Amino acid sequence: MHPDLLLVTCAAWPEGEPGHEALDRALADRGVSARWVRWDDPDVDWEHSLVAVRSTWDYDGRHDEFLAWAAGVPRLLNGADVFAWNTDKSYLLELAAAGLAVVPTVVVDGEEELPAAIAALWDSDGAAAVVKPTVGAGGRGVTVFDGHDGGPAGIDEATLGPGPWVVQPLVDSIRTEGEISVFVLGGEPVSMVRKVPAGEEIRVHEQYGGTSVALVPTDEATRLARRTVAVAERLLGTELHYARVDQMRLADGILAVGELEVTEPGLYLEELPVNGVAFAALVARLLGH
Repeated sequence: MHPDLLLVTCAAWPEGEPGHEALDRALADRGVSARWVRWDDPDVDWEHSLVAVRSTWDYDGRHDEFLAWAAGVPRLLNGADVFAWNTDKSYLLELAAAGLAVVPTVVVDGEEELPAAIAALWDSDGAAAVVKPTVGAGGRGVTVFDGHDGGPAGIDEATLGPGPWVVQPLVDSIRTEGEISVFVLGGEPVSMVRKVPAGEEIRVHEQYGGTSVALVPTDEATRLARRTVAVAERLLGTELHYARVDQMRLADGILAVGELEVTEPGLYLEELPVNGVAFAALVARLLGH
């Protein structure tokens, strides 16, 4: 028997993303049979089930291979063309050009272009610039340029990896207000989480000491999330079944898009089990359950 749904993960997370039990229960409650599988498992039959990418957090090191795999899956939520667009952070330029408030972003192909790009975004008060690979996941490859030798361990200038890169200002509010993420599932904003880094870190991921707290969604954040998804759908010409809109507050007080995750966004199911319920409802609707 083929399951109704294949939930796609990677070798490092064979049982699924953190808190997957909430999603597993919600799917079972909807009568949806599901199984967690690795995207690179050659023995998986992709032909007979709906497929949802969930925790494929190794794609950045195997980008071409991952996109080729996605292109061969017949019934894939969001889909291979969306993934090709979204896994290259240059998409932020398109969102900004469409009129969205986006963290200022410059794309740089060669290292010789980095000084000018960093200077263009440098705050007059001496704030740092953040450089990260255009294709990256899990906070890997993030580097902070602050004009000083040394710096936060693991993200100082000496750790710069291969490009191309996106260059952005270091948004000071990341260490106070943190990063706000709104989850849009089945076209509706359903939840929000606040993520704050630890110490001198700017990465909010748990593996770097970050903490996450569920919040009641605010009108301001959900408006930006709705508009971001609508703009992306217009640019791509397709419906986005799921999305996570990561947001930060700029120095002028405006809430801006930091990233739009429509490939493999973690659902923060431990903090927000409601996301499992909403995701299961989306799948059940698509399957006609």
